[in-house]
Amino acid sequence: MSDIKDKKNIYFVGAGGIGMAALERYFLARGYRVGGYDRTPTDLTHALESEGVSITYDDSAEAIAPEFRDPKDTLVVYTPAIPDTHPGLCYFRSNGFDVVKRAAVLGLVTKASRALCFSGTHGKTTTSSIAAHILHQSSAKCNAFLGGVLRNYNTNFLLDDHSPYSVIEADEYDRSFHHLHPYIAVVTSTDPDHLDIYGTEEAYLESFAHFTELIAPGGALIKHTGLKLRERPDEGVTVYTYSRTEGDFHAENIRHEHGSITFDFVTPAGTYRDFTLGVPVEINIENAIAAMAAIWVAGEFEEDNARRALASFMGPKRRFEFWLKEEGANERAIIDDYAHHPDELRNSISSVKALFPERRLTVAFQPHLYSRTRDFAPQFAEALSLADEVILLDIYPARELPIEGVTSQIIFDSITSPVKRMISKEELVDTLKNTTFDILLTVGAGDICNYLPEIVNNVK
Repeated sequence: MSDIKDKKNIYFVGAGGIGMAALERYFLARGYRVGGYDRTPTDLTHALESEGVSITYDDSAEAIAPEFRDPKDTLVVYTPAIPDTHPGLCYFRSNGFDVVKRAAVLGLVTKASRALCFSGTHGKTTTSSIAAHILHQSSAKCNAFLGGVLRNYNTNFLLDDHSPYSVIEADEYDRSFHHLHPYIAVVTSTDPDHLDIYGTEEAYLESFAHFTELIAPGGALIKHTGLKLRERPDEGVTVYTYSRTEGDFHAENIRHEHGSITFDFVTPAGTYRDFTLGVPVEINIENAIAAMAAIWVAGEFEEDNARRALASFMGPKRRFEFWLKEEGANERAIIDDYAHHPDELRNSISSVKALFPERRLTVAFQPHLYSRTRDFAPQFAEALSLADEVILLDIYPARELPIEGVTSQIIFDSITSPVKRMISKEELVDTLKNTTFDILLTVGAGDICNYLPEIVNNVK
């Protein structure tokens, strides 16, 4: 790739992806002309267009605007979710453009900064978001490229022209995080996923091991206790552990009071008292510990600021997001969560049950990807069986073509909840309209969230 400073235009193929959006905003802020393609309009693409990104929803080469047709001054960025047969992508490749993956561009950002990179099968979006929020509220500030829209700022991108720090959600899909240059790397979990890419658990773990080799000398690795990870950091990289209750960083004196969660933060150098979670769910104890550990290791931990920031953290959209919360003896709630891996699903359901122990829980789940459904159907069924009632939708295919014999039925048959039903997503609103529920959890990484406004309106 030629020097990005030689370019005036950046064109994003897959412009509506959440990770791509952060880079689009980054380059807009630095004066580049930014455009791109996406398959369908969304709230995010509309927001990007209003900020100055020129987006087309036509995948033909003819739809590419004239200002992005000169290979000398246009860099093309794409995501692995875009097929090689995409007409626009084929045009750029056959006409001498620099065409690079999103991860390679993000790598350039991390190389030029002190990068705090948060990786893991699950937990990385919330953990990196907590770290970004705390740093943004501190004197250190940061630039942040996140996988979820922070509800505090209504964006997945934070910019500061003077901060040396970048906070990065390090995505293992397609080995994207191998392009990064971490100063501090956090590994939250290594439960196998994306086996359509990696093939085996061993290959998945090896990918994380290689990620730890990329940490800069003088930097640090912060890993969750008990992982199968066999890290290989270079000499001069310090390794720390964390978890909820043990490790170099952990929580003590955890209190649950009136719907809130407060704990003490234990570090290798002492204990900081009384941190309250802005999003009071159990898994966020660990997420907060990991985020604050990275900031502490970076030497930027400001105790009072961290305490205020954690309490004010509203979470990323679609990460345990309340759409309805009624108080009183007959309280009802509607919660949406992005969980799409069996362990995430189990944590999400368990967290809701802990918050509302006396209420009946209905879970509406949309499986994401045929390959993931094939690989983890028994584990999905086991997690869903924790609910009192399960409504299972069709598989959301995303980037995949159907796999013979793989449907939601292979999950449904093993669910042991007292009440279960399988429907299409188009039937979800009417099904819930005729269902009595106390607590509703909608969950999945597809488009199930698009039905929430109508669901909530019906309840109200």
